[in-house]
Amino acid sequence: MDGQSCPVDVISVCSRQGQIRPLRLRMEDEYQQMVRVDIEEVVSVRTTDYVGVEAQVFLCRARLWGRERLLELKYDLRRHIWKIQRLID
Repeated sequence: MDGQSCPVDVISVCSRQGQIRPLRLRMEDEYQQMVRVDIEEVVSVRTTDYVGVEAQVFLCRARLWGRERLLELKYDLRRHIWKIQRLID
């Protein structure tokens, strides 16, 4: 990831109350190979509304490239698009 948000495929589950929880994602690495990332824990969830784009931002603990990392995963509620906002060491 080069510092910009990166679109990803996500498998998620929705509760009876309508809460979304990401379980796994798939993204391209620098060699355009698909990498599977299992979400080990959702640390926090917050809702944002930035210039009219309502989204949920998930701070997740995941294992990525052999290391445990924190990542910020954003879900656009209107367009139903997932993106990794940033990776945190």
